[in-house]
Amino acid sequence: MDLELKKAFTEMQVNKIESTKKIRLLDMKMDSLKLSKQRIEVTNRHISNLAPETRVYASVGRMYVLNDVPTLTEQLKTTHASYEEIITQCEKNKDFLIKNLKEQEESLRELVQQKKSETTETNGKPAE
Repeated sequence: MDLELKKAFTEMQVNKIESTKKIRLLDMKMDSLKLSKQRIEVTNRHISNLAPETRVYASVGRMYVLNDVPTLTEQLKTTHASYEEIITQCEKNKDFLIKNLKEQEESLRELVQQKKSETTETNGKPAE
């Protein structure tokens, strides 16, 4: 086997392993964010039934802060929007990784075809 082809195959394998790991991590992150988004939607649905002057607790890390319903609703909306942005960014990153992986596979195929045609030309055999 040609040394250049061997090197290209090993680089392809390493890149594919790294890309699949990154894609899995992005999928896990998106699933987690979607779950958090659903929690926000359910919380928002429940507090929307309360009177605006009702005092409610909002979690901040490990503690709870006393707020009124409109303030908590606004905080939930901003958090929901930021989760949406992060999810779209993760999807873009995932698409980019998949696109790069396919491009590298295609370039490897072209290299194999090129080497195959070179060997058939030097041996004097017709191309298959």
